[in-house]
Amino acid sequence: MYLHMYFNAVQAVEDERELHTLLINPQAELESGKRNPEHKKQYAKYFNIKSTPVRGVAVSAKYEVLAEAKKNYGYFVLLSNEINDPMEALEIYRNKDLGEKAFGNLKERLSFDRLGVSSDLSLDGKLFVEFVALIYLSYIKKQMQDKNMFKQHTMQEVLDEFDIIECFEQPGCQLRLSEITQRQIGLFKDMNIEPPVSLQ
Repeated sequence: MYLHMYFNAVQAVEDERELHTLLINPQAELESGKRNPEHKKQYAKYFNIKSTPVRGVAVSAKYEVLAEAKKNYGYFVLLSNEINDPMEALEIYRNKDLGEKAFGNLKERLSFDRLGVSSDLSLDGKLFVEFVALIYLSYIKKQMQDKNMFKQHTMQEVLDEFDIIECFEQPGCQLRLSEITQRQIGLFKDMNIEPPVSLQ
């Protein structure tokens, strides 16, 4: 069994900010005396509450509890019984939701959220097209990883850029594409793909 431990400084800051935001309302509620039953666990976990007839309610944070929570911010662990390389394990972990995101793209870009077919044959055809589309999406992601493109672009940005390209069909003629912009040509070349010939 291999245990890989990672630290993400950005995530650590986000986690601390989220905790701070989470505690603002409960503290204000305690100080005002208007307690929210849904925050009962947060009251007990993060605050010392003292009530006296003279001074009223005094609220102070449990700093040791907050420190205990913060010390693990930004860290996460992956376990594997096969992979001993931490970077390989991390890459596989980050790719685990590729299928989910790919199907999300299918729903949004190819209207796969509704089958809208009238026969089993039509369903088979649509599923085949969706499967081919997934292959292209996976290929684009792999090329972007290999060429270190994720430092400048997200996959969604690249797909949005390519989505602008239009294809025109005329009976008896070859398919023709709308004008390809310099930005689109640059993205094709960055992925080591020959840019398509357009109408320009």
